[in-house]
Amino acid sequence: MKRRITVCSLFFYASAVAAFAQSNPTFVQFRPAKAALYKPDTGPAPKVAVLVVHSTGNTMSGLPTTELAKRGFMVLGLNTRFENNEAAQEWENIALDIKSGVEFLRKQPGITKVLLFGGSSGGPTVSFYQAVAEKGVAFCQDSRKLTKCSNDLAGLPPVDGIIFRDAHPGDSVNAVRHINPAVIDESDPRKIDPELDPFDPRHGYNPNGPSHYSVEFRQKYFKAQSERMNDLILGALEKVRLIGIRRDLYPDNDAFIVVRGVGARLRDIDLDIHRGTLKPQKLLKNDGTIATQIVESVRRPVRGLREENASFSGGTQFLTLKSFLSTYAIRSTDSMDGIDECSSNNSTRCALRNISVPILLTGMGGHYFIRDNEIHYEAAASRDKDYVIIEGATHGISPCTECETSPGQYSNSVKNFFDYAQKWINARF
Repeated sequence: MKRRITVCSLFFYASAVAAFAQSNPTFVQFRPAKAALYKPDTGPAPKVAVLVVHSTGNTMSGLPTTELAKRGFMVLGLNTRFENNEAAQEWENIALDIKSGVEFLRKQPGITKVLLFGGSSGGPTVSFYQAVAEKGVAFCQDSRKLTKCSNDLAGLPPVDGIIFRDAHPGDSVNAVRHINPAVIDESDPRKIDPELDPFDPRHGYNPNGPSHYSVEFRQKYFKAQSERMNDLILGALEKVRLIGIRRDLYPDNDAFIVVRGVGARLRDIDLDIHRGTLKPQKLLKNDGTIATQIVESVRRPVRGLREENASFSGGTQFLTLKSFLSTYAIRSTDSMDGIDECSSNNSTRCALRNISVPILLTGMGGHYFIRDNEIHYEAAASRDKDYVIIEGATHGISPCTECETSPGQYSNSVKNFFDYAQKWINARF
């Protein structure tokens, strides 16, 4: 049965319309995904279309859709079937939603090139799509994978290039780095090993500013994070086995709860961890000039993680077996430097090794993925690849005002990012 696509007008508040050059986006209903289509109000008809996507977030409005449309491109902001529903994710199926969007854009009059744009979790999302499109389902059905894609992903139409906006290394990698390894009892988050407690001042925790952990504590902590994640994976796989032999409570799936699963990532509070690049990289300065240098993040430590990690609403992950194994699980020996990248399909680095199209990787100077994106850049197989860091930008591209030492120090972050992206696209497509 062919997927039905419905296109109709999409109205925004007048104040939002006045702020942007694109004033008449249209709603596009895929099944089960949905999207908003943007076209420039003026100028020549676009030849390049950009599909903006996040695994669970709303991309139907926001900076990428409007700013790229201003610069002459057709833009499709796609919301996947798992919009605002991380617990329900069967992650590999997101590729089918992107397929619908790519096929739709290929059919638009005048469009000759289609690009993907993925920010944050959109990074592993778009890189996975393109890796499967180029390598086939053999990539996502590899024996090393904790979960495998279905044959429904065969024949995905490849795109012509990808822009990564401060992409993270994968929800799976983020998960093992977020998890609190001090948990002794998975059924009781109050039982903590004091020798691994990241919020104990004896180990370097500072609730009022940057924390500073010793190299010895970090090494022990990162190893213990991997051990806890590996144990959770074994438990999940055992429940899957029981479902297979009809010995579990349910015949199809089950709940999977991870206590203290969020809010214990050391680099959020110790700014020496992943401080910046290891090699000189391009820094797009606020005045629009580019310097090649070692780039350090200007981020500030995240506050309130001790309370968040211990809480029911902030620190507990409410997942299913399928969402845990497909989205958040990855094998490792060390949560920072010992990741088995290709044990998960939700892994930006693994996917980038299997992509040949031109890619633009960007890091945000006011966030903590600068080093991760340098790793992505080094791992990428594409011959045409670029990496640039936007000075003082937050994860969402806007200026990091709390990072400034003088008012307006990073005020041009949005303009600089999208001007650079425009030049990169126009130079190639």
